[in-house]
Amino acid sequence: MNKRSASNIFNLRIIDVNSKVILVPITALMASILFSSCAVNPATGGANLVLMTENREKEIGLEEHEKVMSSMPFSEDEELVAYVREIGQKMADVSHRPDLEYKFYVIDSPEINAFALPAGYVYVNRGLLTYMNSEAELAAVLAHEIGHITARHAVQQQARGALARGAAVAGGLVAGIATGSGYAASQISEVASIWAQTGLSGFGREHELEADSLAAEYLVRAGYDPAAVIDVITALKNNEDFNRRVSGGGGTYHGLFATHPRNDRRLQEAIAQVGQLNQNEVAALNNDIFRQKLDGLIIGQSNASQRTDQRNRYYQDLLGYTLVFPDDWSIDETTTTVTAVSPNVGKLHIEARRLQGNIEPRVFIRDNMGVENLQKSEALSQYRLIGHTGTAVNPDTGNIERIATLYLGPRALTFRGEIIDSASLNEIDDMLLASIRSFRAIQQGEVVAGNEMKIKYVQASEYFDFSVIAQQSKIANFPEETLRLINGYYPTGNPDAGEWIKLVE
Repeated sequence: MNKRSASNIFNLRIIDVNSKVILVPITALMASILFSSCAVNPATGGANLVLMTENREKEIGLEEHEKVMSSMPFSEDEELVAYVREIGQKMADVSHRPDLEYKFYVIDSPEINAFALPAGYVYVNRGLLTYMNSEAELAAVLAHEIGHITARHAVQQQARGALARGAAVAGGLVAGIATGSGYAASQISEVASIWAQTGLSGFGREHELEADSLAAEYLVRAGYDPAAVIDVITALKNNEDFNRRVSGGGGTYHGLFATHPRNDRRLQEAIAQVGQLNQNEVAALNNDIFRQKLDGLIIGQSNASQRTDQRNRYYQDLLGYTLVFPDDWSIDETTTTVTAVSPNVGKLHIEARRLQGNIEPRVFIRDNMGVENLQKSEALSQYRLIGHTGTAVNPDTGNIERIATLYLGPRALTFRGEIIDSASLNEIDDMLLASIRSFRAIQQGEVVAGNEMKIKYVQASEYFDFSVIAQQSKIANFPEETLRLINGYYPTGNPDAGEWIKLVE
């Protein structure tokens, strides 16, 4: 880094009340920080700006890992965790920082995500494993996160943020120097609480591409096909595209598809170049062990996490939705309706109707539910669902009703919540609205007569067809699309006879 240019950047001239120019001694200080903080990137060999030692990096990694342990459920599947650690360590051993003490964990969550903390902590969600179809793909995910660690992306991002804030509050720095109080101390305490959030949200296009390129290089060194990086991107990008198509939105996993498309030219070129580093053919891997470890993997919420919800939660398995009713309200259901009642307090009736045409939820309430003059009118947007809600007067009883509709797949779910105890109108309305806001689709495998759904590997027959298999599936919503997504056959296609396929049972 050029010391002269660094000095020019932070030249600060202050004119006092007597129009005298005062040169503040911040120039030399900041230039010195910039010059001394340029370090060689251990993964790329380039110069990077960092503001901490490796020992401090290790301290932060441990501090943040303890926070993750206290806030996230960890998988208790010892064989699966041991397998992930085995593959992860295999990738770490061929990385640019093999001397770090790497630790690998499986988070017991259905969300599609993975992230890393500084100094060797790597986490992968159970939900992400659902979409892996080979050991090479699992290795690619772990190698990508290792790439963030070896290239010190989190540390670089922290350093850039520190300088940006420093430039923005130059006057405050002068005051800090003058009084002896330090800017660095408060800045470090702030950054120490956001490392995991940074890992989850990603590091920006350039660093994500760099991590993908490093992952491909590590895959080759470990004997895997580097194209597995593209395979994972494709599988997860398909899932994101499907979620966006059916609900207008979808979660993203930062590293493999949130910041660049699956056909990114630079990524393709990087993988091709990395592949040339090894003149030997990539060994054909036997995925028997991979299938063995993932066979029986839970899809959706695990029973362990369900038991933590002791509220009055209701599941409608046939229509695939769930919500939480107020405590102690009794529940009565039919095939397409459910009613929760508390005598002399209130009731909430839910009914499923076929959604015909593209109609705004607010208009649906007016035209299909016959409710005009909606008060407290507001749009609903929750769990990737859209809807509308408000209050109205029941013409038959004169009581205030909480009205709503939410769209779930091809159906509109209508809500009529009557407030019987008018003396507690606001309190009861808040309870009804809270129940409506808790409405969501049942997640994959979350509940099937109280049991979890799990992956089962089978070999495809000669006439295997996802559309036929989906008709007998226990998956509540979009069974064919879900089976295609987790097997890498979205949106079309069927496997050859004898090919191993994941079913859900």
